[in-house]
Amino acid sequence: MTDSPSLSVCLDTLFTDDRFIDRIDRCAELGVDGVEFWEPADRPLQAVRERTAATDLTFVGMVGCTTGLTDPDARDQAVAELQSTIETAAAVDCENLIVTSGPECESHGWQTQYDSVVDILNTVAPDAEEAGVMLLLEPLNTAVDHPESFLSRSETGFDIVDEVDSPQVRLLYDVYHQQITEGNIIDTLQENIDRVGHVHIADVPGRNEPGTGELNYERIIEGLEDAEYDGYIGCEFRATGSDSSAVESVLELLGD
Repeated sequence: MTDSPSLSVCLDTLFTDDRFIDRIDRCAELGVDGVEFWEPADRPLQAVRERTAATDLTFVGMVGCTTGLTDPDARDQAVAELQSTIETAAAVDCENLIVTSGPECESHGWQTQYDSVVDILNTVAPDAEEAGVMLLLEPLNTAVDHPESFLSRSETGFDIVDEVDSPQVRLLYDVYHQQITEGNIIDTLQENIDRVGHVHIADVPGRNEPGTGELNYERIIEGLEDAEYDGYIGCEFRATGSDSSAVESVLELLGD
């Protein structure tokens, strides 16, 4: 982390016309600070480690678990998957793992599902602490993209982070998802900045680059800077035009 926000690019949404590993070079040429992507399965993780090191970029993150956390009957499977991915992340110098709650589990009540998420994260938090890998719990909107998701509101996510109470468990605050879910972006970020480990950006509606929708990203980034946020801001959007131009526009917002 640096003294001000750094910029990361999601390799699953930008520069997708290039070979996966070559997308890292595209990011380096533009002057971004790191890269991230979704599921690590079938990704050349050692090659990512080597290419990010060679281009002086940070391997910021990837998805840590595909098993849902809401079903206590699937607890052991989720714990084993997270522990394995934590070990993998540490081996390839990946700093963060993105963790979602998974879908609502119809066979269990809300509190049981909530407690299951807390229990699983509590169980693997010591592994994350030992490995130096951050677990980023991400709420997803249910109105547009993920109608099945258990965790959608940031307040619930922050409560889970507080209950787990580990320095290696934080919230991934996705501005796109939270604008759809609840709004009040700047106040929420500033009031909870110590519990935020990563920020994703995309405009609403459309999930395209900042400036294409209703959000005032200049003010949002100013709000993050005012709160002394020094983590990564991840570009998780699809550009309406040139990918390079879209990323450059975000760099300009950051003053880079």
